[in-house]
Amino acid sequence: MRTGRHERRRKIADDFRAADIAAGGQGAPLVPVFHRALVAALDRPRPVAVLNIGGVANVTYVDGEDLVACDTGPGNALIDDFVRARTGAAYDRDGALAARGRVDDAFIARTLADPFFAAPPPKSLDRNAFARFDASAFSLADGAATLTALTAAAVAAVLPHLPRPPAAWIVAGGGARNPALMRMLADRLEPATVERADAVGWSSDAIEAQAFAFLAVRTLKGLPITYPTTTGAPRPMTGGVIVRPQTPLSQ
Repeated sequence: MRTGRHERRRKIADDFRAADIAAGGQGAPLVPVFHRALVAALDRPRPVAVLNIGGVANVTYVDGEDLVACDTGPGNALIDDFVRARTGAAYDRDGALAARGRVDDAFIARTLADPFFAAPPPKSLDRNAFARFDASAFSLADGAATLTALTAAAVAAVLPHLPRPPAAWIVAGGGARNPALMRMLADRLEPATVERADAVGWSSDAIEAQAFAFLAVRTLKGLPITYPTTTGAPRPMTGGVIVRPQTPLSQ
């Protein structure tokens, strides 16, 4: 059992966004510094883009020590909300609906005309930012296909804003489990390779939890966790708040 003296040395790091926002940054995305650490050990041609597709999709561009990061646009949110409203299911399992549907390119073009996509990184948005683009007139399959294609097209739209086209894309998050989305990404991002995080030895399920543990260590060491090119902060920010638990942590 650890001694009481050891217990008093324990610390917890949290509230990683506050310092960045207070300094004028957007407070997101927070994980690019962890993506850079992962990519450093990865045998893939550079530059590498790490794409996380949750409700919103975000990308980290890694080329040596250089980092560029931003939200790219809708991730799973629009697809999931559309499928839930029509079927009650939480999401389009295995992209089966999207695989049967027909993509409405005009809908995608109207959505991509939003000023967000023309803005350079860093930039971030809310999961509901594009809910105003109404897909209710589509059939179930066509709506799923179009919204899935929109996610892929929004990712591709970030390419002109990156220093160089990435040679390899690593995809994490729930969207990596959608074969229809992965195929659309491969088509839009060629000739770059597009792989799931699990395929390169990373854990798609645990990568975000691992990232916050990594941020906690950097916070404890006083190292930067956000940068002008990832959140728009005016300088590299150490961020994070270090607290001591009021009661000893369980063994």
